[in-house]
Amino acid sequence: MTQGRRVKLSATQRTDMWSRWKAGQSLHEIGRALGKDQVSIQFMLSQHGGIVPAARRRSPLTLTLAERENISRGIASGSSMREIAKGLQRAASTVSGEVRHGGRLWYRASEADHQVWESASRPKVCLLAIHGKLRKIVAGKLILDWSPEQISGWLKNQYPQDESMRVSHETIYRSLFIQARGVLKKELIQHLRSQRRIRRSRHSRVSGHRSGQIVDAISIRERPTEIEDRAIPGHWEGDLLGGTKNSHIATLVERHSRFTTLVKVPSKDTAVVVAALSRHVRKLPAPLRRSLT
Repeated sequence: MTQGRRVKLSATQRTDMWSRWKAGQSLHEIGRALGKDQVSIQFMLSQHGGIVPAARRRSPLTLTLAERENISRGIASGSSMREIAKGLQRAASTVSGEVRHGGRLWYRASEADHQVWESASRPKVCLLAIHGKLRKIVAGKLILDWSPEQISGWLKNQYPQDESMRVSHETIYRSLFIQARGVLKKELIQHLRSQRRIRRSRHSRVSGHRSGQIVDAISIRERPTEIEDRAIPGHWEGDLLGGTKNSHIATLVERHSRFTTLVKVPSKDTAVVVAALSRHVRKLPAPLRRSLT
């Protein structure tokens, strides 16, 4: 199982993974590009709820690696903490606190820099984790099948003067999908309309190849008015029905008269279905054939 082993990706590969996920690529496509199986990719994405983690940045107030190397050289030359601090234009307390990473005898710039970076990786406390009243309201609305967008908008209208009673829909999603936060119970996910347990990019609706999606399809909402109201004969509507044991039936319905014809096809392959319908159309009465040509 994937959860029983540690899946390793380099920093560059992780950046590429999140970039592809955000662009709407499927798990299979990402796994193939990175040389990993899609289960491993899903595991790594689910650790962050499918939400791209914020890029970590060093605070401009912290010591840089170059400054730590100057401290190391100063220690090696026997300089005092005040002398080193003066050369760096830092407070003496900052330098003496830095040297505690190993002491004067064992202080190493690269090791100290790594320790500080790792110790600063604690996640920021979530708003809903520290605001009990707001958390209860959000949970209560989710139980009533409200979407995070509806909850966020309702709070703005309900508490127009109280900014402490505001929460973005993204914060609600993060609290649901990133269970490590321990803020909202994972059972509330089932009240979301999608009921998915991982955040999906909005671009996946366009560029992602999800099951049942037709590439370059024209929406049925775009058909002309004369087709919609069934007033003019000659407009046909097709569909493909799938049954057990890989059986399929293609249907053609004339919208004005509701005349329906069924054609059994050996597979759902586009070329096979089109060929079968073309053969069947030739058997229809001449007036009906003309409307299909």
